[in-house]
Amino acid sequence: MSSNKNADSIKIARKYLDSLVIESRILGAKHPSAALDILGCHFETPVMGAALSHLKGGMAGYAAGFKEAGALVSVGMGPNEELKEILETGAKVIKVIKPYKDPEEILSRIRFAEENGALGVGMDVEHAINKEDDEDSVVAGLAMKLPTKEELRSYVKATSLPFFFKGALSVQDALTAKETGAAGIILSHHNGLMPWAMPPYALLPDIRKAVGRDLILIADGGIADGFDAFKVLALGADLVSVGRPFMGPYMQGGPEALRDAVNVFTKELKALMARTGARDLFSIDASVLHKAWWLVSGNTEE
Repeated sequence: MSSNKNADSIKIARKYLDSLVIESRILGAKHPSAALDILGCHFETPVMGAALSHLKGGMAGYAAGFKEAGALVSVGMGPNEELKEILETGAKVIKVIKPYKDPEEILSRIRFAEENGALGVGMDVEHAINKEDDEDSVVAGLAMKLPTKEELRSYVKATSLPFFFKGALSVQDALTAKETGAAGIILSHHNGLMPWAMPPYALLPDIRKAVGRDLILIADGGIADGFDAFKVLALGADLVSVGRPFMGPYMQGGPEALRDAVNVFTKELKALMARTGARDLFSIDASVLHKAWWLVSGNTEE
């Protein structure tokens, strides 16, 4: 494994976000709404829960906190029994499934999610490869496999639920996802799993231009507050996926504290929307963003 700290994709993404500054357009502004209708549902915020798993305090409580905030939530690996508990909270859930080597392992989890009321399903395709290539990769005792394009298409067609591919980090991947019939992609380097990864946010404008409104674009990784969320939405995301900043509140105060933390994110987002003249999410103007590389000059080491 490389010891080059500059390869840390989390720090690279952080530097990119920190290089963006925002101009004010407050004259004549009004208090905005951050609500949106997507996937056939109404949400009070575009801030959604990242696909975490094995949280102390339980995944059902995690989902319940987002439900109380009027937000979408995604969940990661875990048994079907746990997913059932999560869905019984009434939360709107996207279940993200690993790229298991056994197709039936994938298909059975898709079926379970669909039969028990999930809003969507997905696959974090990039988890088939770690920082060192190993075709015999195993996660939680189950073998992983890089799916072929034909296999990806078959998983999308196996369900009536909207399907999302997590780990797409290029226009090419976005176009491939579109070809398979997927509903969207989650731009993610899986918390630094890919060294030297292009910041997901830097790719958003080109991907949005390439796919238009044909894909839902969810940006994931390193979003620290509602101000970051504003920048990412301005660059072209439909939703922002946030995990780490919400783990502390949830561990310390349960679903209620998590709800409150999501609400703070949303209020911060709305503050920048108001300051830039955006009355709703669809009127956020990317031209308010400017690159100020002098703020983050130097390497990625702290």
